[in-house]
Amino acid sequence: MTASAPATAAPIYLDACATTPPAVEVLEAMAAVQADAWANPSSLHGFGLAAAEQLERSRWRLGELLGCAASQLVFTSGGTESIHTALLGVAGQGPPGRLLISAVEHPATLAAAAQVQRLGWQVETLPVNHLGVVDLEALDRLLVPPTRLVSLIWGQSEVGTIQPIETIGACCRAAGVLLHVDAVQVLGHRPLAFDALPIDLLSLAAHKLQGPRGVGALLVRPGLTLSPFIGGGGQEDGRRGGTEPVALVAGLTRALELCQARLQAHGGRHPITDLRDGLLARVLRLEGVCLSGPDPRHPADPPRLPHHLSLLVAGPCGTPLSGRRLVQALWQQGYAVSSGSACSSGRGAQPGGLAPSPILQAMGYVDAEAASGVRLSLGPWLTAADLEGVPAALEQARLQLQAESPAH
Repeated sequence: MTASAPATAAPIYLDACATTPPAVEVLEAMAAVQADAWANPSSLHGFGLAAAEQLERSRWRLGELLGCAASQLVFTSGGTESIHTALLGVAGQGPPGRLLISAVEHPATLAAAAQVQRLGWQVETLPVNHLGVVDLEALDRLLVPPTRLVSLIWGQSEVGTIQPIETIGACCRAAGVLLHVDAVQVLGHRPLAFDALPIDLLSLAAHKLQGPRGVGALLVRPGLTLSPFIGGGGQEDGRRGGTEPVALVAGLTRALELCQARLQAHGGRHPITDLRDGLLARVLRLEGVCLSGPDPRHPADPPRLPHHLSLLVAGPCGTPLSGRRLVQALWQQGYAVSSGSACSSGRGAQPGGLAPSPILQAMGYVDAEAASGVRLSLGPWLTAADLEGVPAALEQARLQLQAESPAH
């Protein structure tokens, strides 16, 4: 289906958790590298050596930014490949065991877990509470043989929940179980020092932090051997075949530098938090709108991604409205938002357009509520003025959908 053009001439992008517009500095860095280091970095002639030198310069800088040795970085095509490389790489070493994942994982982890299961592994899903936090007691009970690997999403893309990874990692280390963390949504929004964390494998992607699409990385604890998910010419120290995208890696590096500089300038706190909190206060004044996931106004709640809002929307009569239709109505008013993870959008739709979110269902919401979610995720390209009209647009969309409802 092709979406019609919005009414406004300058749509406002509020879907950073799906992807982000590349920063100007990132595009400039990539263009410079592509001009000077365009060759295959595995080639032995001068052009190839220039590309190899640039690649290793980026690798070293990324290691510095991520708090690990350059040799611990495996470049991939993005978060999905990094997750598959981690899970299947561990599964290929030794006899089958048990993999633990949570009920709120990204579709990439679910797909990788299904492949691991076909290799003879057991896969068990850990429940979450009403805020999307993993049940730590259930985790503790299952950190016994045959469990060999735990894979968890750090920052949940749909409801914003940040898992207590440090606590989880300490439990895994005590049990001798490997921990893989999907940090795709967390990277760039909080300081990260990999070697100081009780994590064995960490996946990331560039396009969530104003870097280019098509590049990511897997961080690997020293001494951990993985079976290659993609074979080929022995690149990445034999851990991932395929010619490395030197310019894309440079773009990832520059994007992370910008994020780190922003965090350092604000004492480690993401400055977009204030914009998010101001918008949250205004939209929650609307009738029929409530927050899903942790509430940043409640100190007792777990932390939430600083740029993230997830809302459940009902009509004036209290009936949950379709999140998918709200997304379309808001686009007509010039706002690009989403109804959940972009990688699962459109799946599971039932007659009448009902598409319950499995994430919200796992958190205890009934189908109608789980189909009414809308996600707004912000980025540094936004100002307070850009967000000024969001509450009114959401109210107009809500009333429009209620008027169109057959039950109205």
